[in-house]
Formats: sequence, C-alpha cells, structure tokens
Amino acid sequence: MIRNVVSRPARATAAMAATAGIVALAGCSPSTEAAESDAGSVPAGDGTYVDGTYSADGSYATPESVESISVTVTLSDDVITEVQVVGDAQAQESQQYQSDFIGGISVVVVGQDIDEISVSRVAGSSLTSGGFNQAIDAIKAEAAA
Repeated sequence: MIRNVVSRPARATAAMAATAGIVALAGCSPSTEAAESDAGSVPAGDGTYVDGTYSADGSYATPESVESISVTVTLSDDVITEVQVVGDAQAQESQQYQSDFIGGISVVVVGQDIDEISVSRVAGSSLTSGGFNQAIDAIKAEAAA
C-alpha cells in the first residue's frame, strides 16, 4: 500500500504560505468599513445579491450564557471577498472560542459563494458558528437583489 505522507514541517510551511497569500490578496481588495451597508452604491453583478458591504449580528447559547458576534462581509457577484467578525463574549471560555473562530473564519469563507456558506466548526469552535450562520442569513436577506 502506498500512502501519501506529508511531514508536519511541510504542512506547516504550506499553511503559512497559503495564509501569506491570502493576507497579500486581502490588501488588494477594496477597503471596507464596519458600516451597516453600502448596498445600492454598487450595482448588482450577475448574482442574486447586490454587491456591497453588509453587517449583521448573530447570537448563540452556551451552557453558561448567551453570546453574540457581529459579522461584516463584502460581496462581489455573490462571492464573499472579505469577512470581519467581532466578538462580544460574556464568559471567559467563550472569549477563547470566539477568538479562535475569528482567527480562522476568513480562510473558510472568503472566495466562497454566500449561498454555499454554512459553517459548522472553525478552529474548534462549534457554537460560535451558529451565531455566524444566523448573521449570514440576515445579510443574505438584506443583500437580496
């Protein structure tokens, strides 16, 4: 049996290169503000949603509390070109999970069609994903052409 084995240093190097590429590309995208929306100022592309920057809040329950996050995405032809998540954790454990989620979400959703986004777990955080998905649903409703 032949197995394709990649060493941990090689995987780490590949991951760092991919992250560097994403960061470099992020600098090329138009800047966004954490504003409610600038929809309508940019005409719709070929997609279902009006191009622009949208924000919405999402919440989710943990065993200790109800937590919330704010999500801002930029859409171009129905594709998420930029994402920003700001946490507002009440419990200390939630702060860590939200921080991990925020650190990993852009790799998961940037470059994806917004209709194909349904996040279940990012960087070990599964509950934060519920709040994120809730915010994405609100953004889709607001951005609908």
